[in-house]
Amino acid sequence: MNRTDRLYALVEELRAVSPRPRSARWLAARFEVSSRTIERDIGALQQSGVPIWAEPGRTGGYVLDRARTLPPVNLTAGEAVAMAMALHRLRGTPFAAAAATALRKLVAVMPAADVAEAHRLAGRVHLIGDGPVTPVPAAVADAVLARRVLRIRYADRAGADSLREVEPLGYLGNSLHWYLLAWCRLRAGIRAFRTDRIVSVQPLSEVVTRDLHLDDLDIPHERMRPLSLV
Repeated sequence: MNRTDRLYALVEELRAVSPRPRSARWLAARFEVSSRTIERDIGALQQSGVPIWAEPGRTGGYVLDRARTLPPVNLTAGEAVAMAMALHRLRGTPFAAAAATALRKLVAVMPAADVAEAHRLAGRVHLIGDGPVTPVPAAVADAVLARRVLRIRYADRAGADSLREVEPLGYLGNSLHWYLLAWCRLRAGIRAFRTDRIVSVQPLSEVVTRDLHLDDLDIPHERMRPLSLV
């Protein structure tokens, strides 16, 4: 069991027996790790806002406050990233810290497979500044999530359009626009397509196998901020 799965399982184990405690030794035997590993895991959960406390004494252990936690949440990867994007826009407000804690609580109770997929999707979103407000066509968003090749008709700044097959790799957003980052087969290179200039979209059946690396973008790394679920 990897750490992400174990953290999720720890929360569910403590929720199932709450308000009774589980000792570090019992949990270590249950998850086949050391008591020190359990203590580190519990510490990580507490720092992320999960309401777990230690009950002292011979019959003590760790207790989860069920009244202040959520049951497993069936958010899709796209829904989790949407929450992260919305909460990201609270940066600089008095509610920024509360937004970050709320997101960590949601992620903590999502099934592990969905969390992993959400992290993969969030890793393909890069922001400059506070993030954009222009819309992204639904077909483009679906293709980035499903990693499907697209055939797009794209208009340049002069209004001239061209037909291209592109391999969607992720998004880049600044304060004005969203850009689809993709491998353009016409130009044989990474290109950024402003989404409001995409005239038409046709998803193809071919699956994208290429990955995006920040070094592929001609943008100083210090200007970009990846979207995070933590």
